[in-house]
Amino acid sequence: MAAVTPEGSQFDARQFDAKMNELLGADGQEFFTSYDEVYDSFDAMGLQENLLRGIYAYGFEKPSAIQQRGIVPFVKGLDVIQQAQSGTGKTATFCSGVLQQLDYSIVECQALVLAPTRELAQQIEKVMRALGDYLGVKVHACVGGTSVREDQRILSSGVHVVVGTPGRVFDMLRRQSLRPDYIKMFVLDEADEMLSRGFKDQIYDIFQLLPPKIQVGVFSATMPPEALEITRKFMNKPVRILVKRDELTLEGIKQFYVNVEKEEWKLETLCDLYETLAITQSVIFVNTRRKVDWLTDKMRGRDHTVSATHGDMDQNTRDIIMREFRSGSSRVLITTDLLARGIDVQQVSLVINFDLPTQPENYLHRIGRSGRFGRKGVAINFVTKDDERMLFDIQKFYNVVVEELPANVADLL
Repeated sequence: MAAVTPEGSQFDARQFDAKMNELLGADGQEFFTSYDEVYDSFDAMGLQENLLRGIYAYGFEKPSAIQQRGIVPFVKGLDVIQQAQSGTGKTATFCSGVLQQLDYSIVECQALVLAPTRELAQQIEKVMRALGDYLGVKVHACVGGTSVREDQRILSSGVHVVVGTPGRVFDMLRRQSLRPDYIKMFVLDEADEMLSRGFKDQIYDIFQLLPPKIQVGVFSATMPPEALEITRKFMNKPVRILVKRDELTLEGIKQFYVNVEKEEWKLETLCDLYETLAITQSVIFVNTRRKVDWLTDKMRGRDHTVSATHGDMDQNTRDIIMREFRSGSSRVLITTDLLARGIDVQQVSLVINFDLPTQPENYLHRIGRSGRFGRKGVAINFVTKDDERMLFDIQKFYNVVVEELPANVADLL
């Protein structure tokens, strides 16, 4: 069956599947099926209550494109190949899939996630732990450059999930410090990256040591021949989920930060900027629905006109507010990440991150523009002591330099 991507670009997907099946299905059997079910909300996915609590507490409100398609087949135990650019929410997709399927009554390693770099492995560990906070999940990152002894100690005390780099994970399996008997899920994140770093043999060696009946998930931005070969060797009737890149870019957007010593001072800082905000159309991002309400009340209490929208409002109300904002009758909109993807208002030229996003990926969705319009814009990030690390991560992730806000911000707009 040929995959049809919902974006209506049947052509690429069909071509891709034909090529794949030609490469892989020598016996005439099609190797892939595509999976096209889309779930618009996390609530609709049939996830455990405590996993949903973790997902919402982490700051997710609405699933991204890959999450809408990718979480459910993984939860169903299917082998999956999910192809999407980095920064689309892949990590939370497989973390949710893993967390949903663990048996928390046994403290044995049941899922193994491999990543190409220590940093990525540690990032995945953080997300897995945060999303599984209410489930009591035990996660450990096994990466090179850390104490082998410490790894062995933690593994022997028992974990549910191991995330790691191939070298160290193989070492732990070989020393039998990591016991494979209960492992039922195996995830390769950024598979293309791992293969280009020469981890192929190690991945094969690890696979040989895992139980024969195991669920495999491969997540990759591109599918080079080596990645296809892995899918052929290790996977059983995989379903393929393809999500196309968002045409968003940070080009032409001037990015600044304002040092705000304490969280409490952000409000004053925003009010100081209000005159500048109201010259143009501005969107202010905060991280929770509650904070949208709080900030809206505070601003209105000071006689500043603002609109607000978040996921607890019904669609009708949100539509009305967005219409007012698009028409320009309201000039300042306070919102959460939920709507970051939906706001492509031609006139928005200033975005304020009152709170920095909880993940670097969301930064692009908040301030990024469809490059086709070639519009200019300004983004201002409020940074407290606690945010410095995230600002550093964002700069590294997008390879940008965020400078301190100059006094003449109005001239930039």
